[in-house]
Amino acid sequence: MTASSLRQYLQTLETNGDLHRISEPVSWNLEASAVTMLLNEEDSAVPLFENVDSARLVGDPYRGTQRRPWERIALGLGLPSDLSYREFYEAVIERLKNPIEPVTVSTDDAPCKEEIQTGDDVDLLDFPWPYIHAGDGGRYSNLHTLVAPDPDSEWVDWSNHRTMIHDGETSSVLLLAGEQTPNLYYYKYEKRDEPMPVAITVGAEPAVQYTSVMWIPTGRNEAEYAGGLKQEPVELVPCETNDLSVPATAELVIEGEILPNERRDEGPFGDYFGYMHGPRRSMPLFRVTGITHQTDPILPFCVEGTGVGHSENTTSSMEIGCVGPDATLGLRTAGFDVECCAPWKSTPRTIYAISTEKTNPSYLHDMANFIFTTWGMLHVDFFIFVDADVNPLNQREVLEALALHADPDADFHQFGVETMPKVPLNIYQTPTEKGDIQTGTSKAKTAKAYIDATSDGAGREAQPTHDVERRYRAQKILERAGVESSELSFVDPGEATQ
Repeated sequence: MTASSLRQYLQTLETNGDLHRISEPVSWNLEASAVTMLLNEEDSAVPLFENVDSARLVGDPYRGTQRRPWERIALGLGLPSDLSYREFYEAVIERLKNPIEPVTVSTDDAPCKEEIQTGDDVDLLDFPWPYIHAGDGGRYSNLHTLVAPDPDSEWVDWSNHRTMIHDGETSSVLLLAGEQTPNLYYYKYEKRDEPMPVAITVGAEPAVQYTSVMWIPTGRNEAEYAGGLKQEPVELVPCETNDLSVPATAELVIEGEILPNERRDEGPFGDYFGYMHGPRRSMPLFRVTGITHQTDPILPFCVEGTGVGHSENTTSSMEIGCVGPDATLGLRTAGFDVECCAPWKSTPRTIYAISTEKTNPSYLHDMANFIFTTWGMLHVDFFIFVDADVNPLNQREVLEALALHADPDADFHQFGVETMPKVPLNIYQTPTEKGDIQTGTSKAKTAKAYIDATSDGAGREAQPTHDVERRYRAQKILERAGVESSELSFVDPGEATQ
């Protein structure tokens, strides 16, 4: 059964022996993130901190295991956690094909309305927002769903933009132009000198959290896709201080508005590439008008940067488990022949691989152009095109295709020098390219590249078959015979082509 709330999801983790309850006092000041980071690196259970200034935090609740990063994402959707990667992918795609409209419930039926603060009662500092990395510019909420409306239509965007707490009533929100919600703010609300109504939903149910990181096309109703993932309607409830509606089972909702031409410093922050991202820059100001929450709320957070290269935190796991299937479906819907589009498990924010039947150069170039000008691709620098019988979910097969079929002279294509949209977060960018505290000083255009590692039909019949399932079975036989598993080269049955 798909979890209908964060609490229900955590209960499922606990039933599976996959939750650490930590009852001793833990500080929000680096301690909670340090414990979470250690558990992430050791591939251990999810920590629930039950006594953080008398409140509760949960560290990286959707982080998958290092070998199977989609496992806990599947658990939140009520799917068997032992699904292979291919089976999981296809199950998510099937659910996304069938969106379900949300329903509205009354305030009395909404758990997120158990406590309501408005006016002078509002105080962000009543809650233990974690200070995550030594050197961060402040305390953050970085695992939530930001709800913002288009002023010219009925569309309401769900997204995930970290926010740095400044005081009891204000925070700054990382809005990097090129993504959906920042575009609404910079190109519509601020140009009209109007505040943008916003609600930050903290600790929403899994399907909502997953949808907020997907690349749902502009104008489409993310609440309906969340319903599709959940296989039943998501329950929404009206906010207290603006006209937005939010998921009713959220742990906590921060209502407010992002003010035009008002800025506060943001960052630096320990970013997903595993380094301290700077410089401190100027970002839009979020002014809080109301807070509603469940009694004794649980606030989730992500330790970005943990185990870079091993997908050891929530956002990297969600990139693999949520964005990949969504991107596959999106490209198919756009009319492209795509067997599978998948992020590379060890570097899910940088490299994607796509398998396709159609491999002529002009077709691949057209698809690359479409992909790199899609808003969700701001963070991704490289694509690798492979034949339809190469499994993009299997890095070994993709590397083999690269080694055998990518001609360094003819198959490496730099796409749009200084013309492709880019967010200034990569470690290779210089301080000048990342910009300073003045808005608009970062380098927002760059080059992208794609590699044609398709075979053109040559030599495919000579390739050996990798029977992963058979090798996995042999490995289990050896383990039962007493051979230490650490002495075996690990074979992941999830990499098998189903």
